[in-house]
Amino acid sequence: MTNIPVTTWSLEQTDPTDVLPAAAPEGDVRIVRSEVPSPEYSRFLYASVGGDIRWIDRLRWTYAQWQEHLARPGVETWVAYDRGTPAGYVELEPQDDGVVEIVYFGLIPAFRGRRIGGHLLAYGAARAWDLTERWPGLPQTKRVWLHTCSLDGEHAMDNYQRRGFKLFDTKVEEQPEVSAPGPWPGALPA
Repeated sequence: MTNIPVTTWSLEQTDPTDVLPAAAPEGDVRIVRSEVPSPEYSRFLYASVGGDIRWIDRLRWTYAQWQEHLARPGVETWVAYDRGTPAGYVELEPQDDGVVEIVYFGLIPAFRGRRIGGHLLAYGAARAWDLTERWPGLPQTKRVWLHTCSLDGEHAMDNYQRRGFKLFDTKVEEQPEVSAPGPWPGALPA
């Protein structure tokens, strides 16, 4: 197997006022929290958003692993819908000492380029900052962070920075080159 260099950038916000809004997309776009933990739905979102950009880590997860992860206090999935159809999502995961990670964020390929991503990212970052309003047992959010890499979409880094995230770390590592799995095994987007 061939290795390729992959650059990973880590970005953060350290104050809720760091969140910079994006213009709302045209049409009937709504962002709704998926309040019922559903391994099937979460796996669908993960595979559909990340299938063409080599998200593979969670494809091996069992139903029980998905269930355990989604049941953790403070783990939230916020889904953007365009006229009732899932367009993308943002997943929040609280960590120690008031840190919240935006673990996954992205759009299903057919919905990219419609100004939904910036709106969803700003909304998700704001929900990371007010997480304790929905989960009173968690510490107040002090920092929101995420990472992106050179395998992600070409506009990812620019979107993060336009939403107020600041770069705090860069790493380059060799990783095995893997094929994009598509939204289901053997299926690649057109």
